[in-house]
Order: sequence, then structure tokens, then C-alpha cells
Amino acid sequence: MNDRTVMIAGNWKMNLNLDESANLVKAIAEEIQGLDGVDVLVAPPFTSLPAAKQAIGDARILLAAQNMYWEPDGAYTGEISGQMLVEAGCSHVILGHSERRSLFGESSEMVDLKVKAAMLMGLIPIICIGETLEAREAGRTFEVVKEQLEGSLKNFIDEHSMPPSTILAYEPVWAIGTGKTATPEQAQEVHHFIRQWIEERFDKDTADLVRILYGGSVKPDNAKDLMSRQDIDGALVGGASLKADLFVPIIKYQES
Repeated sequence: MNDRTVMIAGNWKMNLNLDESANLVKAIAEEIQGLDGVDVLVAPPFTSLPAAKQAIGDARILLAAQNMYWEPDGAYTGEISGQMLVEAGCSHVILGHSERRSLFGESSEMVDLKVKAAMLMGLIPIICIGETLEAREAGRTFEVVKEQLEGSLKNFIDEHSMPPSTILAYEPVWAIGTGKTATPEQAQEVHHFIRQWIEERFDKDTADLVRILYGGSVKPDNAKDLMSRQDIDGALVGGASLKADLFVPIIKYQES
């Protein structure tokens, strides 16, 4: 066993209006009253952040954004800065999600700039990495994951220090929104590889403290098995986080 607190995070992507966002937060908050041992986080669209923050109130729910830009201000039409996220009540920000990488051309170098900017603003980054089906079938899973780690965390590597509050999320691209899920054994294998990489690049204390989440078609019926693995410290949930009756059972996986 380890002492890392499990985190169950919901990435809402481009879904839910203001009322739906507030209602979902309230439903989650009501269901998790008195629950210990699990950190709960939601990541609404930018427009719903204030509504979600208000709905959270004093509930034990953390608020994250789904992306940010690395510059603090300026002529960057359509972008959102870390300072804006902090003012909206965010404590975390998701960076480098596979959809950002594949659909919007974000490179690991860009993710690294965002990670550095987030840390400077006091935001905790949730940094996503993961291989495509093509890469997995070609036996390149570890190669791709290592490349993404090296590129997305270059600033930490250069400084020889990785804040232990940093969160990583292994999301095999072939399992996101497809209904396919890496087996607990497959997920654990990659999570263990990532933890070994952290230890080699930084130190064992950091490797023991950094949380590594799994993402990719996590549902109530597979959450407990995934969470039981030594190096899996939680889940970054997509579709199932949009409905309280699906998301809450994942949060309460220990009761299943």
C-alpha cells in the first residue's frame, strides 16, 4: 500500500451549460458528504467555471480548467491565462490531453511551457500522456510515453526538481471514449514504468509522492479493479463524469 490519496477527476470536455454544470456539482456534493480518503475534482468548460465554483460552496470538490495558455496576458485571442483560472477559483488545470495534442496540434514542448506557467501561478497541473493504438500495436508504448514525459516535463528536468504535487494522467488514446479500457494489468504496467522514470529522473521520494491517474473509459464496474493496483492513484474520467449516477459510484469505488 502507499500513502498517496486517490483522486477521482471528471473532465467534462465541451459539455453542459451553466445550469447543468451547477446541478451536477450539487448532486455530487450531496452524495460525497462525509466521504474520506478520496480527492474529488471536476473540470468544466471555461464558461461554467464560476457557476461550478459557486455550486461547490464549502463542499470538498476541487475545481480545474481543461487547458490554459502559457503567457500571463497579451494579444492572444481566444486564450485563457493561468491568472484568469485562479480568479475563477481553479486550483488545478488539465494540460496536454490527447485531444489537445491530436486535434489542436499541441506539442510536448507547448505542454511544458503551460506546465511551467501553471506552477508559477500556483495551479497544480494534471499532465496527460498516452500512446495511440498504432503505437501500442507496434510495441512503442514505453517509447512514446517516455518521449512525452521528457518533452512535457523538460522544465522540471532542467531544474532537477519535480514538485510532488504534480499529477500525471496516463490515458491510452485508444481507450478514450471508445469503450475500450486498458486491462488493470496493462494500466499498472505503464503506471509502474512512469513511476520508475520519475525516480530515475528525480528521486525516489518524488516518485513515491506524485500521483498517477488512469484515464480511458473508466466506469463504475471497472474502477475498483483499476484502483487496486499499486501504482494507479485514481482516475481521470470523461463521459461517465457527466452524470452523477455514474460518476459518484466511481468516487465510491471502495464500496462496490
